[in-house]
Amino acid sequence: MDFLKSAVASAISKGPPFPYSFGDRIDVDSSIWSLFNGTKRDDGSNCSIFSFDIIANKSRLPLARNAVKKLRTLRHPGVVKVFDTVETDTYIYVATERLTPLGWNVRRKSLSPEIIKWGLCSIAKTLKFINDEASSIHGNVRVSSIFTSESGEWKLGGLESLSSMKDDEAVIYTYAGLVPDSNRYAPPEVAKLGWDTIKRHPITAVDAYGFGALISEVFNGAFTGGEQIALAKNIPPSMQQSYKRLINNNPKARLSIGHFLEQGSRNGGFFDTPLIHLTQGIESLGMKTEQEREEFLSGLDELSDDFPEEFFRLKVLPELIKSLEFGGGGPKVFSVVTKIATKLSDEEYDARIVPVIVRLFAIPDRAMRVTGFLDVAPMVREQTVKAVLTIITKLSDRTINGELLKYLAKTSNDDQPGIRTNTTICLGKIARNLGSNTRQKVLAAAFTRSLKDPFVHARNAALMALAATSDVFTEDDCANRIIPAVCPSLIDKEKLVRDQANKTLDLYLQRIRKYSLTLPDTTAPPPSSSEASASSVPRMGTPQHDTSWAGWAISSFTNKLAAASGEIQPSPSSANNRAKDDRPSTAHPTLSTVSGKPGPSSTQAVVSPTDLRESREDHGVSNDDFDAWGDMEEAFFDAPAEVHPTSSTTANAEPVKANFDDGGEPDFAGWLSAQAQARTKAHLPKGLAKPSATTARPKAGSRTTPTSNTSGIASTNKITAKPKPKTATVKTADTKQKDQGWADDDGWGDGWE
Repeated sequence: MDFLKSAVASAISKGPPFPYSFGDRIDVDSSIWSLFNGTKRDDGSNCSIFSFDIIANKSRLPLARNAVKKLRTLRHPGVVKVFDTVETDTYIYVATERLTPLGWNVRRKSLSPEIIKWGLCSIAKTLKFINDEASSIHGNVRVSSIFTSESGEWKLGGLESLSSMKDDEAVIYTYAGLVPDSNRYAPPEVAKLGWDTIKRHPITAVDAYGFGALISEVFNGAFTGGEQIALAKNIPPSMQQSYKRLINNNPKARLSIGHFLEQGSRNGGFFDTPLIHLTQGIESLGMKTEQEREEFLSGLDELSDDFPEEFFRLKVLPELIKSLEFGGGGPKVFSVVTKIATKLSDEEYDARIVPVIVRLFAIPDRAMRVTGFLDVAPMVREQTVKAVLTIITKLSDRTINGELLKYLAKTSNDDQPGIRTNTTICLGKIARNLGSNTRQKVLAAAFTRSLKDPFVHARNAALMALAATSDVFTEDDCANRIIPAVCPSLIDKEKLVRDQANKTLDLYLQRIRKYSLTLPDTTAPPPSSSEASASSVPRMGTPQHDTSWAGWAISSFTNKLAAASGEIQPSPSSANNRAKDDRPSTAHPTLSTVSGKPGPSSTQAVVSPTDLRESREDHGVSNDDFDAWGDMEEAFFDAPAEVHPTSSTTANAEPVKANFDDGGEPDFAGWLSAQAQARTKAHLPKGLAKPSATTARPKAGSRTTPTSNTSGIASTNKITAKPKPKTATVKTADTKQKDQGWADDDGWGDGWE
């Protein structure tokens, strides 16, 4: 093989210029030519090169020269297309379109019946043209004389013995017998009497018999001779009757190829197939009426997948594109174009389809611009979404932020998971082509919604898109929208999603941490001098350096009570009361007592529930501040409380001395019980206090409070006699529920110590 290539190259260098390069050699059966794949040197386009060695096959030189002559002069779509020819004393080169011998597929039996019929119909049309219009005889109709082009069409070659019957010195009479295997394919009359006998028979007789041999060979995979041709084995039943008339032993009774073609093209005939109708109608698509075009395009949808992809890609697609751009094909044609385009490679798609789509987006027909997104075929919708990535730079901002996003929103809700996934990927890649306002609004909503998609790859695509577009979101969106939406993916059922969620979340957290370093420590204004001095004065009963967990609650509660307003009434016996009630400084004040600054005399404030409510309103204390205590109050209100009134007392009655040792914990139960009792009494105006005829005696329990203070009203009775020591009779209070309520909070009173 290398030696042959070297010899050819050497011959070319010594002869006339031949602007084609030789490639691999292709095996050809029963031919005087050697076939090579080639390329054109100027643009690298594909071609085939037929080479004839004059020195080795000098006796067949007239056949080679006749073939070159006929290839140049015979112009028909069904004949091999010639680019260039070169002849020297040692060789003849013929450059043609890229071809593949039909015999390869015939021997492998890889051709479907529909494709065979389609190919036979094409060859029949070519032979009819040669016999009827050109008044010639091919004389070499066989599988080895037929090739397939890059588009899959059958092309007729083997023109070595092609002769016009008007030429008395035609090559067929003298040299047709030199064609390899000519006797095996020759009709019976020629095999008996030679090629001169064809002058006495119809022009169509020789090629009709050869066409019958071709039919037998393509349907059976081989041809052994006259015995096989007589059998209609494997030939479609609808074709057998016409086939038998083609191979009639009587040349004058043979059916011409033209009549065979006519019979097959009848309604319901063996050539009445969708693929053949497509071939016949595609070339005149631009000249069809709208109704004819609709019928033709509807027929394209009926074609099955076993039809030649090459034909649709290289023959049908260019015609459809031509009709689409210049013939007013409309949305229906574009739908077919996108369907065929799914079979193209990425390189071919970018080179042939993308420029067309870009031009179509510029036309005013709105239906044309969006037909791909709304097509009923999922493959078309998916390919349209993919095409957006290529044409996005050619579209205007109005089209991108308007119509394009509208239809991408539809495909993001498509019932096909692959289309939803590709839409998410598409949005991630075109994010920077969107408007600044549209970008944040659309992308965040689209990606976070895709995170909930049931399709695993759609969720993964959303996470990857969020990672790729992290810089287009503001810090507020990252913290408030993106991160909360990503977090559920950390426990996704699929490891693929979990891994990507961790990567995406780390990316956003790094950005938030970096942004938080630029924020101030606080946005509150600095305190004024008066507020600072006021806050420095400690309140009685308020721990100043309490760091326990309950310290904030106790401090807040006592601060509100200390802020309650009331009128101060002097008490003559306050000094004596202080002397009698003198207790350690660590004793806890009752909730109704407000401590002021130390002075020569002490006063007590009258604080009623109404006053306390007014105090909150005056000082701007809202009811919401006490909501946190709601649960605690309900627990304490459930505790039973008994109040036993005593008999009427006189001025000489001695007050009961109460035990102030409460164990270091506030007596909320006693205070609440006193408040409940106080509500049943009639309150005097502010500042007035009425001596109580009876004194409510609290229940004795684990801790007690002074009876004079639990009512919330300061006592004004004068002490006329020295009180005598009297043992207070106390009852054991049922504090079971209260104790159980705080049983778990062992450290609750720590903030009060």
